[in-house]
Amino acid sequence: MAAMDVIVERLMSVWRIPAVRQSFPWLFLFMSLLGSILKELDLVPQSYFSSSKNFVNLYFVKVSWGWTLLLLTPFLLFSSSDNQSRSALFKRLLALAVATAVWYVCTGTFLYIEDVTGSCFDSKTASIANEFTSKAACRRAGFHWQGHDISGHSFILSYSSLLIMEEISAMTVLKKVRLHRTLLNLLYLALNLIVATWVWMFACTSVYFHNPQDKLLGTACGLLGWYLTYRYWYQKPFSPGLPPQRQEKEQKQRA
Repeated sequence: MAAMDVIVERLMSVWRIPAVRQSFPWLFLFMSLLGSILKELDLVPQSYFSSSKNFVNLYFVKVSWGWTLLLLTPFLLFSSSDNQSRSALFKRLLALAVATAVWYVCTGTFLYIEDVTGSCFDSKTASIANEFTSKAACRRAGFHWQGHDISGHSFILSYSSLLIMEEISAMTVLKKVRLHRTLLNLLYLALNLIVATWVWMFACTSVYFHNPQDKLLGTACGLLGWYLTYRYWYQKPFSPGLPPQRQEKEQKQRA
């Protein structure tokens, strides 16, 4: 367990660096722009990850919000109980509910836009099948739907990563000796690993899939969802608030 503690401490020390936290959101915009340029110039060779049927995409990215909730929910439960505050737990779970609402509204809007801007084509004859007015119905019939496909991957992978970055910051203010410290360490490591996975798959999406405008729009929605909550609304009194911060703990100790 000593080795695990060392790894956790090193990860926390990285996330404590202001430059890392400040530049992390911009990393997604940079990757989306650079990846789009590389894709348009056809400079990236095909690989295992250029297929949408790769294992990570099928079993992780396709259900990425489920993985985010599966790991983040117990982390919030245990980290909030460490503070022995029901109000702290309620606020963090409320923040997770808000994040789920952002995910639901954005993904639903993306699907709606694709439906209203698209048409159903018969790939063999290149003719339009006007009787199908939605992507789902068109694909069930074996045809191809062509519409404005905002990248859901670019949105959810950037948004999930930023959400996890914000919520795991509470790890730095938790007490060192707790019965569930080992479980918290495991969850913290798993959340960092899933963030690394999301960043990698975001990069793969940027260089292999979607049009540039669709990726940039998806990324912008992810960054905007994070910014409006953690950088604006959660700074206000009537909100779920931010996770416990190291500065707050130090102020309480001095008081």
